[in-house]
Amino acid sequence: MTSELYLDLLKRVLTDTVYAVEPDLEHSTPSQFIGDFVGHYIRGRAVSMLPLVRFNNLHDCIRSVLKEEVPGDLIETGVWRGGATIFMRAALKAYGCTSRSVWVADSFEGLPEPDAEKYPLEAKAYHGVVQSKVMNHLAAGEDEVRRNFTNFGLLDDQVRFLKGWFKDTLPTAPIERLSILRLDGDHYESTMDALIALYSKVSPGGYVIVDDYGEKQWTYCQQAVDEFRTRLSITEPLRQVDSSCWFWRRSR
Repeated sequence: MTSELYLDLLKRVLTDTVYAVEPDLEHSTPSQFIGDFVGHYIRGRAVSMLPLVRFNNLHDCIRSVLKEEVPGDLIETGVWRGGATIFMRAALKAYGCTSRSVWVADSFEGLPEPDAEKYPLEAKAYHGVVQSKVMNHLAAGEDEVRRNFTNFGLLDDQVRFLKGWFKDTLPTAPIERLSILRLDGDHYESTMDALIALYSKVSPGGYVIVDDYGEKQWTYCQQAVDEFRTRLSITEPLRQVDSSCWFWRRSR
């Protein structure tokens, strides 16, 4: 019970929803939502952009793999300020798990520039005012992320950093098995690079969570996932977390 109270409070601290209200996509106009999003996350105190419903999904997946002893570490590819990976480490600590690592994979320089000919929607968004001027391409430095881990008392030898573009770091990362693979690379190539390098390491019973699968106006993330699943004949059903985030559980 104490562990659950700690983790539930941590979610609200990471999302800055202890006293504030998170931006509401469902009941806002697009311009209102963008303004609320920038104010709450980019210029605010939140350590994660994940809404609470996505943290609850991550929490459920962690509880599941620990209870059922699904082998493997946990990773997020694309961490921003580190909120989701901080929660992963906190959950392992709260549940007394000392045998798994949390992998923090990011360029720590922001999003890579998309190929405008192959991915015009991504390129347009990348060079748009919101991403380039307001969000600084979602760049958060490794020092900032490490400092955030330290502030929560969670930076230790169970936290492993992978700095660089996914195409360079993930294929050779010393990861043996994964129980949770959380993808938040936003773009087609970042999503595909992570799937190609890491999906084979996901244990049966492990989870694959795709943060931007439902986004279609500015990214080809869904196309990358669908192509990969078709290529490998993955038939496990995709389940919806909210309008953007979807996941599936590997069965074989």
